[in-house]
Amino acid sequence: MKTIILFIRAMRPQQFLMKNGFVFAALIFAKRFVEGADGARTIAWDSILDVFLAYIAFCAVSGVIYIFNDLRDYAADRNHPTKKDRPIASGKLGRLIALVLALVVAAVAFAGSYLITPVFAAVLLIYFLLNLAYSAVLKHVVLVDVITIATGFLLRVIGGAVALTPVPVISPWLIICTFLLALFLGFSKRRRELVLLGNGAQDHRKILTEYSPYFLDQVIGIVTAATLISYILYTRDAEVAKDLGTPVWHGFQSLLLTVPFVLYGIFRYLYLVHLKEGGGSPARVLLTDPPLLIAVIGWVVTIIVLILIPN
Repeated sequence: MKTIILFIRAMRPQQFLMKNGFVFAALIFAKRFVEGADGARTIAWDSILDVFLAYIAFCAVSGVIYIFNDLRDYAADRNHPTKKDRPIASGKLGRLIALVLALVVAAVAFAGSYLITPVFAAVLLIYFLLNLAYSAVLKHVVLVDVITIATGFLLRVIGGAVALTPVPVISPWLIICTFLLALFLGFSKRRRELVLLGNGAQDHRKILTEYSPYFLDQVIGIVTAATLISYILYTRDAEVAKDLGTPVWHGFQSLLLTVPFVLYGIFRYLYLVHLKEGGGSPARVLLTDPPLLIAVIGWVVTIIVLILIPN
């Protein structure tokens, strides 16, 4: 039992909701969590179950990838101030048993994903192979490392969509906003690592020698602006309002009411990165910073309410 607990810890379940939660995007933005016409809507339990199973599959595979990464980076993680306490790096979880359990979990996840839909299984496989490529090569290529991570978030969104039957059409704006937000989080994490590790940065992650705080600040500034502008344009798109069925009051797109939550959330995250030494783990920041968590919950609740308001 102790080995299983350590294995689950090594899969980093604290990351699951923040990262794999993107799987639920299509369920909300394709308006598939309810069914029926206005006034006779019911909860679409079948669709919710399909996406939840897709979420579980992504959690399992992403956890396996974490195991593989920890096995590969075993020596480097032992020199990291916080990662040295992870089950594999600390030696509490044997590397051989971790590998065997990871392979079993991966096999079960892919078998289950095929039962959801073969297309979803293909997306999950692409996600898995992309992350293997990241671990082996891409994480050592400047800028490509963060772009690869952002692509992983896109695949989560796509995976959640293809798990639904019939597969919904996802707005290009949602794809763009997801990708830019993932870039924002990825570059912020790189900055945090660089500042935290100082002169020992290259001992933990060699690619950090290719970055500098100044360069990352410039990139983060560009990505932040692009993310905010893209999201505002998304909320102003008449086709988006039509597809979601959100109200339009005298020409005012009601989705614009979600913009303050996004603005505050991004600015709060930047504040934590620059002034409170946060940003190392987006999931940890979200779960430990009440103002940021409230902003995210407020954004989700507002979107759902606007979708459910009869036109």
